[in-house]
Formats: sequence, structure tokens, C-alpha cells
Amino acid sequence: MGRKGAGGGSCVPIEVLLPGAELGPWGQVLPCRPVSQSVNDRENPSSPRTAEMRRGEGMPDGRGLMSQRWALHAPPPPARRASGGGPHFLCPALQGLSRRRQFLREHGAPFSAFLTDSFGRQHSYLRISLTEKCNLRCQYCMPEEGVPLTPKADLLTTEEILTLARLFVKEGVDKIRLTGGEPLIRPDVVDIVARLHQLEGLRTIGITTNGINLARLLPQLQKAGLSAINISLDTLMPAKFEFIVRRKGFHKVMEGIHKAIELGYSPVKVNCVVMRGLNEDELLDFVALTEGLPLDVRFIEYMPFDGNRWNFKKLVSYKEMLDTLRQRWPELEKLPEEASSTAKAFKIPGFQGQLSFITSMSEHFCGTCNRLRITADGNLKVLKRILCGMSQEKVCLFGNSEVSLRDLLRAGASEGELLRIVGAAVGRKKRQHAGMFSIAQMKNRPMILIGG
Repeated sequence: MGRKGAGGGSCVPIEVLLPGAELGPWGQVLPCRPVSQSVNDRENPSSPRTAEMRRGEGMPDGRGLMSQRWALHAPPPPARRASGGGPHFLCPALQGLSRRRQFLREHGAPFSAFLTDSFGRQHSYLRISLTEKCNLRCQYCMPEEGVPLTPKADLLTTEEILTLARLFVKEGVDKIRLTGGEPLIRPDVVDIVARLHQLEGLRTIGITTNGINLARLLPQLQKAGLSAINISLDTLMPAKFEFIVRRKGFHKVMEGIHKAIELGYSPVKVNCVVMRGLNEDELLDFVALTEGLPLDVRFIEYMPFDGNRWNFKKLVSYKEMLDTLRQRWPELEKLPEEASSTAKAFKIPGFQGQLSFITSMSEHFCGTCNRLRITADGNLKVLKRILCGMSQEKVCLFGNSEVSLRDLLRAGASEGELLRIVGAAVGRKKRQHAGMFSIAQMKNRPMILIGG
């Protein structure tokens, strides 16, 4: 019994595709069974093996879920031929699952199959948006008129956030970043950080903030367990700051940066979205800050989102920025890139800090992406297309389709059911995004509603 591909060709039977395992309706790996078991057996409720599978799925110690994971490590069976005499071939969607198995077999340290895609990318970094609200109105993030906000009842509760975080950490996520909107306007943000800090296996808790409330809250956040800070700042000129964010507050942001340095955070990351005709003339001034301060100034290429009036002429590419800086500091040194890093890092010899470039538009870093995103209303952000009769999803900042984990939680979904849906999205992730001009034409949320 093979599935039909989009072109009418037959895909390999389930028994041959995954020895000792099968695919459910979402493309998930179901618990192990002998290869010799017929497809009809698993549909027979009185089958002894079916009863055994059900007991495994319900085990409180999670052994049912482990069988799903380790089914991917089974060795490939010998080639089988269909009754018609010709070999079965994997259709493109199932080839992805085959590549996923192969990667997991070849790497000694096991990582959750649910968080590993068909290109071997292991998603160990989760970004959770705590709120859609913000106390600024940055031009590249939110339309001037604002955005319709999700009703409070439809946003993730604190317990739902922690339930999802716990699930992802159990599967191998070791870094969580809290975003927004502006996460520091959520009243229980300190409590959320403290409770995340209790999760075994979670190494890093970061936050991305506009800095307005940072100086006031940072001592409490540090005590609760906050270990990394990114602060958004697009200009060093107070008047221009008000123009870009449509609010006052420049001095509060600077106070927050210095408070982070005072409390020992190093580096303190400063995110600067560079827009032609607005702030590209301040590149040298930002880099000069790194001479005496432990900052990582990160220049971000201007990206298109709904309502921010993006166009190609406003984009200042990484190479153009780098050329500008090298005219002033020819000794600028490239630093080794960390695994799964989105940043190209540089340092000027003798300077305390460093600078980086986030090249989302001109030189994407999709090939090493290890990030997952959950929006404030509980959606896993994905990009959907049709392949071999099944939906393919991409967990991505630029994705325009989403899977509601909130609805699954509120419908009483089990941990296993949640993992299968997450695994379906991650396991079918595409190699890279569509490119800057295609992205600009896509319907997508405003940045404020994505969570960065």
C-alpha cells in the first residue's frame, strides 16, 4: 500500500520507508511495530500488537514517545519490489523523511526527531512572544496606525507558555528567548523567567527588548535567571530616535544599556536595523561605542513585513556596510562563526566589544537555522506549500502559515499529539526562504505580531 505522489507515481510502502515504524496523517512517526505486520493489523483494534502500541503511547514515563524517536534510527531494509514487478521510489516529501533518518543515524549524540528536519538541522533554540503590545511604534515593525490586537482570551496564558516551554526543553531546546511586542510590559515577565530557569536542560534565557523598562526591571530579571539581553536601538540621536519609534524614550534606552553593563552582562547585544536615508550615516558612531564598552552592535538588514513599506531601495546590504566600516578601520577582523549563528561577527583589534551583521536579505543563513518561533497567540510560525499531496511547513520568521499550539492545548491534546504536530512542521522544513523579492510579495504578519 503506497501513497500516490503529486505526479501519480507510487511512493514506497510505509513498511519499507520506516522499518518498525509508520507515518500518521500528519507525517509523524508512530510507535514501532515489526516490519512483517500487515497494514490491516494496525487498523484492527483486537490485534495484540495494536493493544501493545496503545499501552506504549500511554506510558507515563514517556516510553511510547521514545519508541517514536528511536524508530528513526532503525537500519534501512533491503529493497522490495511491488507486486507489479517495478521498484517503489520515494516521492519528494518522503525523501525528506529519509534524509532525516539518515542524519540521525550518522550522528552519535541523539537529538529529538521531532525537532530535527530533513536537512539535519537540529532546532535547539525557541523564541516565545509574550505579548503583541508595545510602548513604541517603530517604523520597520508596526504600521503608524497600529495593528489590531488579539483578544486577551486568545493569547497564551502563563501556564500555557510554561507547558510549551517544558515540552520543547524536554525534546532538546536549550535556549529560549522571550520577545514581543515588548516583553517587559507583561506584568508577570519576572515570574516567567524565574519558572523557566527551573527547567532542567535549559542553559540560556534571553530577552529582546526596546530597553524602555530595562533599567528598572533588570535587577529582578537577573536574580530570576535572565542570562542574555538584546536591546533595540537604531540611532544615537535623540531627535531621530523619536522620529523612528514615534515616541520619546532615548535616554531610558541608554540607561538600560548601561545598567546591563553595570550588572555584568557581556556582551550586551544592541540591535540596529539599518535603513537607507535614515540611519546608515551612523554606522561609524555605533562601532565606536565598542571601543570602550562590552557591546556587540548588530547591524540588521531591513526586512519586509506587513505595514512597514519595505522597498529594495531602503535596503543597505551587509557588504555595503562592511565596505564603509573598512574604510575607517581597515584592520577590522572577521571572527569565527558559531554553529547556527545568524550573525557574521567582526572585531577591531584593541576594542572591548565587537560588531555583527544579520544578513537575512542579502546572504541568508537558512542552512544553519536552529530556531523555532511561537507567537503570543500560540501559533508555531510556518510557511506552507503542497508537495506529494501533503502540506509542507517551514518554521520561519518569514513564514506565512501557522499551526495553533494554543488550540491543541485547549482541546486537551496530549504531549505526544503536540509533538507530532510540531514534528510535522519541523520535519518538512524547506532548505531556505524564497529570497528577498519573493518575501516582499508574501502576505505576512507585521513584525510586532511575530515576535522577532
